[in-house]
Amino acid sequence: MTVTTPAEAPVGPVAAAPVLAASELAELLTALQSSGLRVEVPLAARAGGAGPADAGMLYVEGVQTTVPTTAAYVQDSPYALRGEDDGSWAVYRGDERLAGAALAPRPRYYDLTTADGIPYHQIALLHLDSVASTVLQTCAYWGNDDQCTFCGIGVTLAAGRTIAKKTPAMLAEVALAAKELDGAVDATLTTGSTATPDRGAMYVGRCGEAVKEASGLPVQVQFEPPADLDVIDRVADMGIDSVGIHVETFDPAVLARVAPGKARWGIEAYFGAWERAVRAFGAGQVSTYVILGMGEDEKTTVDGCKRAIDMGVYPFIVPLRPVPGSLMQDLLPPPKEAVEAVYRQVVPYLAQKGMSAAGVAAGCARCQACSGMGAFERSDGGMREGRPSLPLVLDRH
Repeated sequence: MTVTTPAEAPVGPVAAAPVLAASELAELLTALQSSGLRVEVPLAARAGGAGPADAGMLYVEGVQTTVPTTAAYVQDSPYALRGEDDGSWAVYRGDERLAGAALAPRPRYYDLTTADGIPYHQIALLHLDSVASTVLQTCAYWGNDDQCTFCGIGVTLAAGRTIAKKTPAMLAEVALAAKELDGAVDATLTTGSTATPDRGAMYVGRCGEAVKEASGLPVQVQFEPPADLDVIDRVADMGIDSVGIHVETFDPAVLARVAPGKARWGIEAYFGAWERAVRAFGAGQVSTYVILGMGEDEKTTVDGCKRAIDMGVYPFIVPLRPVPGSLMQDLLPPPKEAVEAVYRQVVPYLAQKGMSAAGVAAGCARCQACSGMGAFERSDGGMREGRPSLPLVLDRH
């Protein structure tokens, strides 16, 4: 299908002059992702899916972020998004204006369909500046005793918001439109795990290859550790820029409880896969989700993150965001203090090792909207005027 683009340029957020110091903004974003944001206006949001959902998408002081907006606990949040007299928006706590905000515009490509009549938004969504898709919206673990309790991959499919299988050609078509119409800067492709030895890696790799060839966008693909680690090299040979292999938690007892299917691999299998992936993709181009708020031990988490960093793996730390319809839908995100405690130990260690989100080519660790890590990285900035700009903790134990 040929995409006809409008003559005008893509619409993007217009940020006012910042009113918060970088450290204050980092702390505010962390608080919003733990408490949620009450909204008084329609807000583009992602519901369901395989990763962080209930994701209201907006810009706070020009920084792209996603925060919970629809879960029941959000109604108790002290933070609210309100309109200003000049037509702009701001984040408030009570009557105190904390920060300026801008809403993410509705992507233009959402109005398009394929020649077969499939709406583009059922193939891939725009997560602020990243076009993203779960290429196989089914998973070998879903609906049985192996189901990951935090996941909502089947929720979206059951609601009819997506299709079960996206083809490489579909994804290439949509990614090109997302780039040309809405300014997408990368593509993030994940997949439900298959019952095959490669766990779906080769299929998501082929999808990424097609997207990159059609659009030229940097691409991250995400999959479980394959039984044959040579698969990782084959995915890299497709021209994929970065890879996500997600352990979810470094605490073995928690992993066994929340993701029994993944736990059978054992956490050491992830370290083995990361070692091969770093050789194939390069240091800083391999990442893993680390979810906080599932009962994990803080020291085990921080030690696991540091071990991953030593290997060249970026641990993308996010607070639990309970997905309505998932097995964890009745839980709450962790308090901001617990999240900050981990950020303040891991972020400076990343800096010591010369790694940062700015060096990641594509994917969630590049985007950073679902985490406060990137904001803490920017708020630290090494040294400002000869002194640390943020009291990060190098070692609490």
